[in-house]
Amino acid sequence: MKKKPDTTEIKRTDADRRIRQADRLATILRILQLLLGRGKWDAAALSAEFECDERTIYRYLKVLEFAGVPYTYDREARCYRVRPDIKFPLLNLDRDQLLSQATASAITQAAGLSATADAGAVVEKISASSPEDIADILAEATAVTTALDLKLADHSSHSETIKTIQWALIEGKQLEGEYASPYLDKPVTLTLIPYRLCLTGQAWYLIARPVKSDSPRTYRVIRFSALRMLDFKADVPSDFSLDEYFGNAWSAFRGEPTYDVEIEFTPEAADLVTETVWHKTQRVNRHADGRVTLTFRVDGLEEIVWWVLGWSGRAKIVKPVELRRLVLAKLADAVKLNQEADISKSEGA
Repeated sequence: MKKKPDTTEIKRTDADRRIRQADRLATILRILQLLLGRGKWDAAALSAEFECDERTIYRYLKVLEFAGVPYTYDREARCYRVRPDIKFPLLNLDRDQLLSQATASAITQAAGLSATADAGAVVEKISASSPEDIADILAEATAVTTALDLKLADHSSHSETIKTIQWALIEGKQLEGEYASPYLDKPVTLTLIPYRLCLTGQAWYLIARPVKSDSPRTYRVIRFSALRMLDFKADVPSDFSLDEYFGNAWSAFRGEPTYDVEIEFTPEAADLVTETVWHKTQRVNRHADGRVTLTFRVDGLEEIVWWVLGWSGRAKIVKPVELRRLVLAKLADAVKLNQEADISKSEGA
């Protein structure tokens, strides 16, 4: 009598086979994702990444070929490339991601961040190519989110300057332009190797190295005029770190030496001052009587002094004494200036 097959074993085998197929498909899609990226991947690098032999990688690549993915091997770069004119639909945004995109679009409409209207255009394109429910979410999220009174420098007339910097950074090219600063006697023409573009200290800044200098410097974007990208390569050190460059600067400019700052705030100011993280080294110590002490480690005092002045009457500088003297000198200048204005007004009356 013929023995009946064990159907339980057959079902388990089919399940295992489907899992293996799904795993292979996931690997193939991951390979495609890597080839579409900016990295350099050959068979050896892919086999190391997926912990398999190179013959297996070649089989995966053959699947991509059968699927019509037009990849080639770039002999000069020694890596696989997908033909650059081929685009794949990659957007599959969930509700939270749609909300994030709409929020980003709304924020960039604020003065200071409105360097370009492209963020809004992206939302419009996503809406136009999406089902009605997605378009409704984007429209409603954009409508209910607004950024007001950020007190940032207005870069609305410098959108081309920012785009020029971004493209120079992306394409690794040098920049040339005229730079005017209140700290210079007259505008100067600069040829720069751009390192980074960053928003800090309520304005956009370019970190760049003059071609005749060994060290990068910080330039305020709105002070450039006629900035253009040159057809010369910009070699940016691979180990450059923006965090190391700024160090413990209070905002956009790193000074010397380094100070340990301790400021005591009145109970009336305690909750307000601790609502914000003012600096990456900030530490908060609350006292039983409602006072609060904030401590920082800061490179230079030229920027933090203006922040402390904004808390006049509510903040006592415990240390360093240099900061206390700077604040007192600025307050004395303010008193003198306003007393002179009051006297002039009285005499005019």
